[in-house]
Amino acid sequence: MCTTRSRSSDRDQQQNSEPARQKKMSFLFGNRSSKTFKPKKNIPEGSHQYELLKHAEATLGSGNLRMAVMLPDGEDLNEWVAVNTVDFFNQINMLYGTITDFCSEDSCPVMSAGPKYEYHWADGTNIKKPIKCSAPKYIDYLMTWVQDQLDEETLFPSKIGVPFPKNFMSVAKTILKRLFRVYAHIYHQHFDAVMQLQEEAHLNTSFKHFIFFVQEFNLIDRKELAPLQELIEKLTTKDR
Repeated sequence: MCTTRSRSSDRDQQQNSEPARQKKMSFLFGNRSSKTFKPKKNIPEGSHQYELLKHAEATLGSGNLRMAVMLPDGEDLNEWVAVNTVDFFNQINMLYGTITDFCSEDSCPVMSAGPKYEYHWADGTNIKKPIKCSAPKYIDYLMTWVQDQLDEETLFPSKIGVPFPKNFMSVAKTILKRLFRVYAHIYHQHFDAVMQLQEEAHLNTSFKHFIFFVQEFNLIDRKELAPLQELIEKLTTKDR
């Protein structure tokens, strides 16, 4: 029986910004030494967003992920989503960085998540027509694009009193939708490598945290999560 591959692409009109600054390790992994795929995104110390990140770190340390993703009392939803989006970028950046030796043009000639799902890249600015490319190329495009959004001060303001733009939540949803695809590719195509590197606990914890967060604020359509739906149900059932 022939399986039809579902192809996804994006045409979002977003503006690129200057190269990313030096960044820091995501709190989920503590001080564990690990290479990253892209430089880490830094939230400036002393800023309110940094304090929110420390709050998230403390709550996450309790082990209750459902509680950890909830909006803290009195906080702005946009700012909470921004802080967590930056952190998920750092987590995925680190996770993919551990398996880049296994994800090559030869091993992954298309960006896929199992036999039914294939992704084509377009950003609406530099690449307007969706292109079919290898997984490492797609993820390079994807992570560079996310990096540019996070570094754009008008989209992700870091200074107190600077408002978020009206389209912020739409941009954040697109970022998270695309980051999910990296998780999906890792699970479907490289989980053997993850186990070989003994990284499965970190991957599972990071993904569970990610899923709880996007579920809490309805940030990714259910159909976009289809490539990992069985895993999502397995990881979240006992926490309902």
